[in-house]
Amino acid sequence: MRIGLQLGPERGRYPEKVAKLLEGARRAEELGYHSVWVPQLPDDFDALTAIALMGQVTEQVELGTAVMPIQSRHPVAMAQQALSTQAACSGRFVLGLGPSHHWIVSDMLGLPYEKPAGHVRAYVEVLRAAFAGPGPVDVENDWYTVHNPLDVTDLPTPILVAALGPAMLRTAGELADGTILWMADEKAIAEHIVPRITEAATGAGRPAPRVVAGVPVTLCSPGEEDDVRAWTNRALAHAEYSPNYQTLLERGDASDVGDMAAVGDEAAIAARLASYRDAGATDIAVRVVPWGKSRDERIASRDRTESLVATL
Repeated sequence: MRIGLQLGPERGRYPEKVAKLLEGARRAEELGYHSVWVPQLPDDFDALTAIALMGQVTEQVELGTAVMPIQSRHPVAMAQQALSTQAACSGRFVLGLGPSHHWIVSDMLGLPYEKPAGHVRAYVEVLRAAFAGPGPVDVENDWYTVHNPLDVTDLPTPILVAALGPAMLRTAGELADGTILWMADEKAIAEHIVPRITEAATGAGRPAPRVVAGVPVTLCSPGEEDDVRAWTNRALAHAEYSPNYQTLLERGDASDVGDMAAVGDEAAIAARLASYRDAGATDIAVRVVPWGKSRDERIASRDRTESLVATL
């Protein structure tokens, strides 16, 4: 199982955003992480730009988005920027994308959030044609009519789909290279995610799919676990309000994001991440949740947790 690290721009501190992103990527590579995953927040730094910049200051670590919403960019525009990002990363880039959520697409962007699974499939069909190599991109489906040449790079660009339901998992298995998850515990992965995406990939004659599980992680002292889980719920609970995530929660044993977290001492964290591996996750995208009363304590907590997980 490969272990990656989720990194994102710090809130505020505008003059330091780029420097902090690049520092985080360099540190992840130095610690030995396999991958770095950058979320696309609706109100902050562009994730593809962040990845392209990270590609210039790293040499080996895989760099991926987790994830890009599809509605805000035409698939040709997404393909053009993704291929440019791939060129900047010398072949280390993975495009993670998904349909986002109604409260972002409809409420923030004023765009329709209709038939997201069908939209994702049509979108990925265009991307697969665009990523097949330099040349014409000719795709006509229910959502797009595209006849557009692209000549950016011939480096292959893998696609991971944020697939939660059966239709999305079928698309991820048949057309993409796997899935990248959030709010999926071990039961949901073992009994819902892995069987469906594997069956779809096998039926389409594609290689075994990657299953990248996003997991909150905090190294803490014995007796602090309950407080850390409560803090994780406060810090990350916004995700639970999405109907997409609520449906996924119903397929597992966890009732909130704190239940999914790897929390405690070194042995507890290692055991919890191993349980995700045993459930069928091929990768873990660690979301470090710093713990402490002051900013300095939280920075120290982040550094300790990142260093520990890198040794596993």
